[in-house]
Amino acid sequence: MGMGYLILAGAIMLFSWLVSSRLKSKFEHYSKLQLQNGMSGAEIAEKMLADNGIRDVKVISVAGQLTDHYNPLDKTVNLSEAVYNQRNAAAAAVAAHECGHAVQHAVGYQWLTMRSKLVPVVNVASTYMQWILLAGILMMKTFPQLLLVGIVIFAATTLFSIVTLPVEYDASNRALAWLENKRMLTQQEQAGAKDSLKWAARTYVVAALGSIATLLYYVSIYMGGRRN
Repeated sequence: MGMGYLILAGAIMLFSWLVSSRLKSKFEHYSKLQLQNGMSGAEIAEKMLADNGIRDVKVISVAGQLTDHYNPLDKTVNLSEAVYNQRNAAAAAVAAHECGHAVQHAVGYQWLTMRSKLVPVVNVASTYMQWILLAGILMMKTFPQLLLVGIVIFAATTLFSIVTLPVEYDASNRALAWLENKRMLTQQEQAGAKDSLKWAARTYVVAALGSIATLLYYVSIYMGGRRN
């Protein structure tokens, strides 16, 4: 199982690198596809919110790259500086996607609600999880229960990764449907937005697969230790 896990982990790492590289190249490409409607990412976001009857969510600019996110606590759509200001297919896709999360929040989308409830657990788990797992492996013969505690904590983060998948795909579907129904983009721009979000979603798939594989690895260590 040890060698098998290393091979699997290596394959997932390679796949993750390929997906990330492809995502970067796609966004660079579609960042050059300027919108014929001349709207910025911020304007796209504000219009999507308004069209969905959402009046209590603010669209703000945040520093950095790939920092785009929706914050349900203070009801803000946070767009990176490039997405907020630029007027291209990639910016439109990201802006609409983050507003898709705001729409999920407004309608009480169950998977988003579940993920939000898991956030505090994941935040605590990320602080202590690796230390508990390491100590659990080292103390497997004398105190196997410690590794079991680490596995349960890690399982919570794995569940978070799995729950994130429908949340992200649904937000993209809402974004693309709105962009198309409101005729916000040309056919070429719509295809670019769809392609961008498709590759962005695949990064979450890779993360979930990696988390599942790692969880199974720790479970195998625990089960092997119990048999010994």
